[in-house]
Amino acid sequence: MAAAIKNKKIPKPTTVQWRFITVLSLICLVFVGLAVRAAYIQVIDPDMLVKKGDSRTERVRKTRVHRGLILDRNGEELAVSVPVRAIWADPKTIHENNALQSKRRWQALADVIGQDVERILRRVKNPEKRFVYIQRQVSPAMADYVGKLNIPGVYLREESRRYYPAGEVSAHLIGFTDVDDKGLEGIERIYNEILSGTPDRREVSIDAKGRQVELHSEESGKKPQNIQLTIDQRIQALAYKEVKRAVSLLQATSGSAVVADVHTGEILALVNSPSFNPNNRQGVPAHRIRNRAVTDTFEPGSSVKPLAVVSALEFGSVELDTQIDTSPGWMRVGGAYVRDPRNYGVLDLTEIVKKSSNMGASKLAFSIPRRQFLDTYYDVGLIGDTGSNLIGESGGIFHERSRWSDHEVASLSFGYGIAVTTLQLARMYSTLANGGVRRPLSIIKAEQLAQGERALSAQTAGAVIEMMEQVVSDSGTGKKAQVPGYRVAGKTGTSRKAVPGGYGEEYVNIFAGLAPVSDPQVAVVVLINEPGGDLYHSGDTAAPVFSRVMSGTLQMLNVPPDDKSVSSLAALRSKNNDS
Repeated sequence: MAAAIKNKKIPKPTTVQWRFITVLSLICLVFVGLAVRAAYIQVIDPDMLVKKGDSRTERVRKTRVHRGLILDRNGEELAVSVPVRAIWADPKTIHENNALQSKRRWQALADVIGQDVERILRRVKNPEKRFVYIQRQVSPAMADYVGKLNIPGVYLREESRRYYPAGEVSAHLIGFTDVDDKGLEGIERIYNEILSGTPDRREVSIDAKGRQVELHSEESGKKPQNIQLTIDQRIQALAYKEVKRAVSLLQATSGSAVVADVHTGEILALVNSPSFNPNNRQGVPAHRIRNRAVTDTFEPGSSVKPLAVVSALEFGSVELDTQIDTSPGWMRVGGAYVRDPRNYGVLDLTEIVKKSSNMGASKLAFSIPRRQFLDTYYDVGLIGDTGSNLIGESGGIFHERSRWSDHEVASLSFGYGIAVTTLQLARMYSTLANGGVRRPLSIIKAEQLAQGERALSAQTAGAVIEMMEQVVSDSGTGKKAQVPGYRVAGKTGTSRKAVPGGYGEEYVNIFAGLAPVSDPQVAVVVLINEPGGDLYHSGDTAAPVFSRVMSGTLQMLNVPPDDKSVSSLAALRSKNNDS
C-alpha cells in the first residue's frame, strides 16, 4: 500500500495560471498606455496642458478708460463721461442654480429697470449661453438695488456713459455717442478717434485666492484726448434762447444762428431750433437731429446784394459817388421782369443797399464782366467749404455754366438762383468785416490761426460796411437790428422758397450783420425758416433776434461801445425796454 502510494505521481502546483496572465497583461497595457499618453503629452503635444494650466492661473487685466472731455473755449464742460454699470447674466449659472424659480426676484429686477419680466426670462432661457446683457448704463443706485436681489447668475460690470451738461443748447454741434461710447453725430463723431482711448494691458499670473504672483507683460494703452472748441457757451446759450423763442412766437418751422469772430474765423456760437435732448433721445425724430445751420441750403435773397456793389467797385465800373437810375422801377430781362417794390428813381450805391433795390443790384451786375461778378461769390467765401469740417456740411448750390443769361445774372445779384447755408453766409460777412481778408471758419480751438487770403481791398470792404450801416438806421429796412451803444451794419434778406414750377408762399427770413462798425469784431447771421404768423419780412422777424444776440455777444466779449451819439447806455436801454 505504501509502495503504491509512493509510486503514484503527485502533480506539482502551476506557478503561472491563465488568470494571472490575463491580469498581468491588462496591467501592462494600462502602464504602456499611460507611458504612451505621457510621451504624447510631454513630447509630441505639450502645449495643451500648458494652455489649460495657464487658463487657471493667467489673467489679462485692463485699466478703465473714459472718453475725453469736450470743452468750450473757456474750459466749460460740454461732454463728460460718468461712471455707470451694466446688468448682465450667465444663463448656464442661472439654470444650474434653479434661479428661474425665484419669480419675485425676477419681477423686482424687471420693475426696477422698466422691462417686461417675460422678455427678460426669454433672454436667459438658453442654458448654453454664458453672457447676455439685461440692461446697459444703469445708474449706481439702480445697480446697488439689483446687486441686493442676489439672483444667481446675474452680475454687474463697470462702464461709462456720456453726459451732456448743455443739453439741447449745443446738441446739434456736440452730437452724441452710442451705448458703446462710439461717436455717432457732431463733434463726437468727427473726433471719435481722438476722444477715444485704449486701456493699459497687463498679463499676470494669480494664485488660488486671485492674488497677483507674477507679471508677464505690460502694454500701455492710448490715452484719450480732450477737445476744446471755439464755442463760447455763454454766447451759445444766449443765441439758442433767442432763436428758440423766435421760432415759437413766429410759429416758424425752424431757425438757426451763427456767431463768428471776424478776425480769427472762430465760431463762437452755432445753434438750431427745434433741438433735442442728447441725454435722452428716445422718440426723437431724425429731422430734429439734423444740424440745419450747416446742412440746409436756402436762397439768401437780399442779404447778398452788397456783393453786387463789391464787384462793381473792385472792377472799377462805378465810384463811391456813382448814381444809378432805377426808373421806372422795373425792366424786362430775358423774357422775365426785374422789379422793385416801387420806383426809387435815381439811387446812389448806399441807397441801393439801404432800400434793397433789385433794379440797382441788377444794373451793377450788368456793368461788369460775367466772370468777374461770379468770382466775387467765391472770393468772399460764400460758395464752397467753410473750413469747419462739420458733419454733413453742404457746399451750397451754385450751377456753374459757360453761358449765363441776363436774367440769371440779375437774379443772382439779388440772391436768387443760388443756395447757401447759414454758415456760408456767416463766412461772407466775416470776410467783409475783416477788411476783405477771407479766413476759413473753425470750430476747434487752435494755437495758430489759419493763414488768411485777401479777397477784396480794405477800402471796398470798409465802404460797403458803411453802406450797410444805413440799413440799420431809423429809415432803413433793418432798424430793428439796432444795438444800443453800438454802430451796427447788416442786411435783410427775405426770399420765397422754391416749389416745383416756381415759388410758393413760404418765406425764408435772414438778417446778417457785423459790429461795431468802427472796429468790427463779430459777425452774426440769423435765419427764420417759414414764419407762420402775419410777420414774414426779415426786418420784423430775424432783425430783432439779431439785435439781442449781437448785444449780448458784444457785452460778454467786453467790446467797448462805439456809438458816440449815445450819452447814457443804461438810460437808452431803459427807454427801449419801456417802449
